[in-house]
Amino acid sequence: MDAQPPEQPANTYNFKSILLVDDDKQLATALQWILADENFLVDVAYDGAEALDKVKTTEYEAVVCDLVMPKLQGDEFYRQARQLRPELADRFIFMTGHATHPQIQEFLKTCESKYLVKPFPIQQLIECIRQLLG
Repeated sequence: MDAQPPEQPANTYNFKSILLVDDDKQLATALQWILADENFLVDVAYDGAEALDKVKTTEYEAVVCDLVMPKLQGDEFYRQARQLRPELADRFIFMTGHATHPQIQEFLKTCESKYLVKPFPIQQLIECIRQLLG
């Protein structure tokens, strides 16, 4: 009698890990819960420096990141995270309430990452993440 591999349960989920970076703790917590309901594993950092520490120790499949934050701005966090983990370079989605600021516009053009302008519909973020992760 041949041994058969155990069957996978029908309700097995493949969770994707996301790092959410935003200094607005209320928004970050709300987005964490919403994305968890969409079957994403969400780790939260409240500034770029904390996010960089997390990227050093954990592999994420995507990063959703605010641009204007204390300690380490989103654009500089992106540059440093990309050096640490080059595979993340095309796995960022930026959020900003300052899309008209010339420096932010220039950064968004040069990095060629997806971005959302705050406030945005939550479904737009979810769809953006799903497209990014394929």
